[in-house]
Amino acid sequence: MSCGTTENMTRRKYCSIDCRQRLRHQLDIRTGLLRALNTRYATFYFTDYLLVLDVLPYSSPQIFSYLYPRSSRSKPVDDFSRMANHLGNAWWDEVKRTRKRYLASQHLLESANRNHKGIDSIRPIEIKNPSQVGSSVIHLKLSRSQLEKPGLSQVVKKAYRRQAMKHHPDLGGDADSFRKIHEAYVQLINWAENPTFIRRRGFPDKWFYEGDRNRWIQPTPCKPNK
Repeated sequence: MSCGTTENMTRRKYCSIDCRQRLRHQLDIRTGLLRALNTRYATFYFTDYLLVLDVLPYSSPQIFSYLYPRSSRSKPVDDFSRMANHLGNAWWDEVKRTRKRYLASQHLLESANRNHKGIDSIRPIEIKNPSQVGSSVIHLKLSRSQLEKPGLSQVVKKAYRRQAMKHHPDLGGDADSFRKIHEAYVQLINWAENPTFIRRRGFPDKWFYEGDRNRWIQPTPCKPNK
């Protein structure tokens, strides 16, 4: 498995939260390499067998890809550290040889694979999620995507009526369940009057680096809204 273990992995990429956080830490402390490459955007992801670091410099429309094999039964953080050390050492060796940092950066880019995918494959996706709705959508059996539809108040009222018919105590339903449904209805009706959203940039399956902020963002939890 991708974390170097087959125990309790199911479909997860990491064996624990600590494992993912250690990878984030290593990504964050090694941004000097990306800055040396004048990186506008970068993405990092891995499979059971391969590491992929895609880099888009400010000065180029071309994506440069660094591909490295995974080590047997090692964690992603260890594999990334090995890859970053290799690239960093190659850059410094070239600095010592030429005494020019820009030539070292050019050399490192020239050693990469040229990625023929479009820039959109590395340009961040903006993901918009409704904020402050909590579990209300679950209690009314709504999807978050429905909260962006026109006539939201009517959508919420219809959903409330459907659930009330099933759970109202006068109709044989459970009082506690009906209370939660009614609270969800009130919350969503209020939200519909002044909807707010959380906007995130990134990818659902890749770590994303933004040069302007010099920071990595972990894979987003969901796919972008259409």
